[in-house]
Amino acid sequence: MLRFPLLHPELIGALAAAGHGARVLLADANYPHSTGVRAGAARVHLNLRPGLVTVDQVLEVLLGAVPVESAAVMAPSGAAGDVLPAGARVPAHAGYRDALAATAPSATWQDLDRPAFYDAARGDDVALLVATGDQRVYANLLLTIGVRQV
Repeated sequence: MLRFPLLHPELIGALAAAGHGARVLLADANYPHSTGVRAGAARVHLNLRPGLVTVDQVLEVLLGAVPVESAAVMAPSGAAGDVLPAGARVPAHAGYRDALAATAPSATWQDLDRPAFYDAARGDDVALLVATGDQRVYANLLLTIGVRQV
């Protein structure tokens, strides 16, 4: 499944064990890392300090390592507790879209409100959570691993 020589042993192992259809959550520093995914999901903590590493940095490496068939992001819905108003553009998402367009142009995109994103991230198909130090709001990204092209 892997296409790129990653250096992080735990990340390599978790991705290699994941397979087609498994999901990988790249979580920002605000995400509940201990409770925001199913209990059996692997967790790799790359949150060295606030702002380091970012979801964009992890995404860049992962896009070179595994095929991605879809992506989902947490988006504001206007519900109580949302930091941004419903329909607001989330700056972090533009970079994700650009990165996916460059390396996985057929990947589908889905905006989920906060409760729906949490439900998806706690699903049985989530194999891995990567905790980052990304401090931007709504910087969480849920990727579905695709089929490796021979």
